[in-house]
Amino acid sequence: MPQAHAPQPLSLAPRARLAALRYVLTDIDDTLTEEGRLPALAFAAMEELAGAGLSVIPVTGRPAGWCDAIARQWPVAAVVGENGALWYAEDRAARRMIRWQAQEEAARLSSRDRLMALAAKAMEAVPGTRLAADQPFRLFDAAVDFAEDAGPLPLEAAARIAAVFEAGGATAKVSSIHVNAWFGAWNKRTGIENLFATRFAPLEQLLQQVAFLGDSPNDAPLFAAIPFSVGVANVLPFLARIATPPAFVTSAPGGRGFAEFARALLAARNNALEENAA
Repeated sequence: MPQAHAPQPLSLAPRARLAALRYVLTDIDDTLTEEGRLPALAFAAMEELAGAGLSVIPVTGRPAGWCDAIARQWPVAAVVGENGALWYAEDRAARRMIRWQAQEEAARLSSRDRLMALAAKAMEAVPGTRLAADQPFRLFDAAVDFAEDAGPLPLEAAARIAAVFEAGGATAKVSSIHVNAWFGAWNKRTGIENLFATRFAPLEQLLQQVAFLGDSPNDAPLFAAIPFSVGVANVLPFLARIATPPAFVTSAPGGRGFAEFARALLAARNNALEENAA
């Protein structure tokens, strides 16, 4: 797959562009986390961004059950889950959770057995895989684990899993740990577009204020959609599989890379404020 360009180091990002950011979209697994855990410095970075008035919005392949907890307990404005199938946002003043899903319940339920049958076929075709441990908390997709609690298996194995789903008519996306598959036309980009249109303003009107951070091929729709896109350092092995790679890359991986980005953004904002006050 040809690459449009190689990402530049984040240190070369224009300070004015960083200072203009107001929305930080971020993948979770291996973008905020490291070795399956959320490090304190990544959570603290989200707290600092939120405290500075930015809207932090995780955009993840993780399940609906996780998203409810994240929307309630993390310093975030909303969370998009299951690769764009749903979003949750807590209205803290009204003490209620606002939920949206991309597909009617009847359609979701009617495709469930077919999706799980394809998952079983994929796991049979690629030994050493298993259903993701968080599968019971998913509403719209099936997640086959090749590198979280299973394996880890190489990316070639993930590609074979995805091929089984696609041969059965499903959409399949490879993350750093799972292959997620579903019957539907959504992806991370469409989920974000619906969230912005509903809660903020149409995404295309705010693009110069939005950043996206990710680490793997299932982040490709947002690397392509968001001009200020950033890969944490562990994206580098995946670049050959991403048609439009991120514009910038951090020097550190995972949560440390996210914290590196947050420091750069906040420093640029502080410099801009000082210059305006002078």
